[in-house]
Amino acid sequence: MTRDEVLSVFRSCGAILEGHFILSSGLRSPVFLQKARVFMHPAATETLCRALAERIRAEVPGPVDYLVGPAVGGIIPAYETARHLGVPAVWVEREDGRFRLRRFEVEKGARVVIVEDIVTTGLSIRETVEAVRAIGLEVAAAACLIDRSAGKADVGVPLVALAQYEVPAYPADALPPELAALPAVKPGSRGLV
Repeated sequence: MTRDEVLSVFRSCGAILEGHFILSSGLRSPVFLQKARVFMHPAATETLCRALAERIRAEVPGPVDYLVGPAVGGIIPAYETARHLGVPAVWVEREDGRFRLRRFEVEKGARVVIVEDIVTTGLSIRETVEAVRAIGLEVAAAACLIDRSAGKADVGVPLVALAQYEVPAYPADALPPELAALPAVKPGSRGLV
């Protein structure tokens, strides 16, 4: 699947928004990829995750035992991608501010791929890598539907992206005037209780 085909799926679902957005990373952007609008459509989600599974097969050497999704955004793509790979999907969730694999028992030494929805800074993936390595899992790679950083984010492991789509992101104290003039909206899930 090409970058333009991935973005076409997002556009067809009304998932590429324009305005002034506060990203989960804390950065500000004139574009927000509202993947929830894609994930509400099973056929669109299946199309993207099937292509991501093919990309993982092609780019991650060796076996994959589990896919791990960081909650909340990574749960659906990890599940659907795992379905196409024929492996179980599990997720980490925040407990006392840190990611932890709470609901599942996964054997030590299992090889996992972390699956995220959108990567901007890579923080959720880095936190997931730390959480799963702490319990003895081997992280083979991470994967995402869209890498907003266009390969610049350091996630700590090899990153397989279905598409790279560089979108500007700014610290709150360094906004261009046209963005600063718009009211800011925080549509992401990080920080919600």
